[in-house]
Order: sequence, then C-alpha cells, then structure tokens
Amino acid sequence: MWWPVPAFAGAALALLVERFIGYPKPVFAKISHPVVWIGSLITWADRNLNRSGASPKEARLRGIIALLVLIAVAFVPAWIISHLLATARAGWIIEALVATSLIAQKSMRDHVMDVFRAFSRSLPAARQSVSLIVGRDPSQLDESGVSKATLESLAENTSDGIVAPVLWFALLGLPGIAVYKAINTADSMIGHKSEKYLHFGWAAARLDDLVNLPASRLTGILFAATQPSRFRYVFEVMRRDAPKHGSPNAGWPEAAMAAALDLKFGGPRAYQGETVDLPWMGEGRAQLTRQDIKRGLKLYSRAMWLLFLGLLALAIIL
Repeated sequence: MWWPVPAFAGAALALLVERFIGYPKPVFAKISHPVVWIGSLITWADRNLNRSGASPKEARLRGIIALLVLIAVAFVPAWIISHLLATARAGWIIEALVATSLIAQKSMRDHVMDVFRAFSRSLPAARQSVSLIVGRDPSQLDESGVSKATLESLAENTSDGIVAPVLWFALLGLPGIAVYKAINTADSMIGHKSEKYLHFGWAAARLDDLVNLPASRLTGILFAATQPSRFRYVFEVMRRDAPKHGSPNAGWPEAAMAAALDLKFGGPRAYQGETVDLPWMGEGRAQLTRQDIKRGLKLYSRAMWLLFLGLLALAIIL
C-alpha cells in the first residue's frame, strides 16, 4: 500500500503540528524543555572545562572536547528513540511529534507578535519585549529601531530555529535534529568573540556556521518565493547583499526579507555597550514602523506554508 516517505512526511507533520500547538505549557512545567537540558550541560561544560589563563590552543581543545561530549549526549538518546520507533507501526508519526519540541515556529511567531502588541502600551514596553529575542541593547531604540531589530531577528531565527532543524530532521531523523539543536544552542551560549569564549567557543561557532549553511540559503529562497512576481529581484538583492553581513549565514534570510518587504536592514546598532555599524541590506525604506512587523509576520507565515508544501510534495514524489 502506498504511503509517503516517512523522512519528508515526518518533517512536514512535525512542522504542521508545531505551527499550531508549539511546546505544551503543561509539558514544560513537568519536564522543562530539551533546549533547557542542553543548556544545562553547556553551562556545566563551561564551568568545568573553560579555564581562565589557558593558552588559545588549550582553550580550543577544551572547547572541542566539550562540543563532542554535547553532541554525543544529544545523539545517543535520540538514536535510541529513533531505533525503537523504526519497527513500531506508524513510529515515524511518534518521532515527528517528538521532533516538534526542537522546532520554534510557534514560539517565534508569538514572541514577534508580543513586540507588536507591546507598542500599543508604550515604546519602553516594546523595547522590553524585543530584548527577549535580540542580542543588541534596545534601550535607546525608537519605533523604527525596535521594528527593524524584530524583523532582523525573525529573519535569522526562521533559519536557525525552524528551517535548519526541520531540514536536518528530514535528512537524518531524530538524531539529526537533536545534534543540530545541541550545536546551535552551544553557539548561542559560548560561540561569542568575547575574551572568555573566543577560543573555548571556537569549535561551536565554526560548526554552527557549517550546519546552518544550507538552511540559511533555503530560508532566503523561501522568502523570495512568497513574492512570485518579484522572485528574481528579491533573489538578486539577497545574492548581492548577504555576503556583506558579518555572519556567513544570517545575511541570506535578512537580505531576502528586507528585499521582499521593500525595506532596508542593517546600519548602526549597539551590542553590549559598543556601537557596531553594519552594512545595509535591501533597497527600500530605512525608517520602519510597527506595521512592518505585521507585514513581516505575514511573509514568515507564507514562507512556512511553502516549506510545509515542499516537504509534502517531496514525500509524495519520492
């Protein structure tokens, strides 16, 4: 009897279920969240392996060891669960439901909508809300700055938090998405260029760049595909402006979203007290409003439906 290929069907199912349900609050209250578990292990490794005074070579070695331990801890239980479900009837469905815990589609949308709603209370409330999803200092941002920070975060996190985990789940099953999430969480916690993590977090940052490379390009293409009549224009702007970004991956979804919305991202911003002047991406309006956040969410929603339909089509065709 015909049935869709579980790899792509499972990824499509996980994306669809997580879109509407997310991570249930009662489950979080009972057992917390897999990312919290991963974060606890990274904190333990940081405390026990990241020694001040270590040479750059030793610090990198310690960071590599920490990353390998983290990957092993993420891989082994995911592989066991996947192996046990492989022989179960409709086991791929259960595996897809487990994978929803490592996709952040609903939470990302909710966080961005919180920023939009916060504007109705006050600008300081919007700044407080956006501080939960960005790394920059929002204390001096005006409405345009808050809106831009929100959309840039939405674009980048669409790749890191949704497209990348779904892609690795489709390719390598539950072990793939678990290992990806471990690497990505490590990068967010220790993959910084600060004195403390420059060498210890080097391996996490470099590996994160590698595993996010395909998803960042795919996310940009998805954003461009939401504008069929302007696909070529958005794609060309993305190709031109993405390499300007300091990150090898973040520029692709950000440049594509900016072009698709006829906005301009980038420019000066503050990170931990330091002003950083980033190159501009896009050719549109540089002054944003809170309404642009809603426009960005509509674009995001269409892109996620395109991703779902693409996975479903692959499940049926292959």
